[in-house]
Amino acid sequence: MELVKSLTQTKIIKYFLIALVGSLLLAISSKIKIPFYPVPMTMQTLVVLFIGICFGWKLGVATISLYLFEGVIGLPVFSGTPEKGIGIMYFTGPTMGYLIGFLVAGFVAGKFIYDNNYFKTFIKLVFATSFIYILGMLWLGTLIGWDKPIFKLGAQPFLLAELLKILITTLAVNQIKKFRKFI
Repeated sequence: MELVKSLTQTKIIKYFLIALVGSLLLAISSKIKIPFYPVPMTMQTLVVLFIGICFGWKLGVATISLYLFEGVIGLPVFSGTPEKGIGIMYFTGPTMGYLIGFLVAGFVAGKFIYDNNYFKTFIKLVFATSFIYILGMLWLGTLIGWDKPIFKLGAQPFLLAELLKILITTLAVNQIKKFRKFI
């Protein structure tokens, strides 16, 4: 019985450390940005897809949740922090919908990306990424008003870069899935 308890504790510690490393990757990727208004372009969507595929949907969603929790409690992990504020005030700003979309994208990437067919993988990654933009634009429209050009502000400037990130992830998906053996 003691052996089972020890193995369970070891597994929990291992998963927590993996989630911590993943949240650190997300924080670093948030600082690699091109400033746009009202939402900056970052490398986070690439890392979210990577985390989902590499960690699987359960640990992927837990990792992204940890990252969001770190930001909400005031750690400067989000793109505009600390210069544009921290904590819940920053989280509820223009990027909140996109940040919540990370959870859905991580889930979809972790749950449904298992094909060796590049075309299917590409389509599934587009589907996963679309949740980031749909939720992001819904929140952005609610926050700044639906009379503004929400698609032009919240998605259009990022689409070409997103397609490139999705293409990179698609081509690397078999290599990324190899990490799952170690998790």
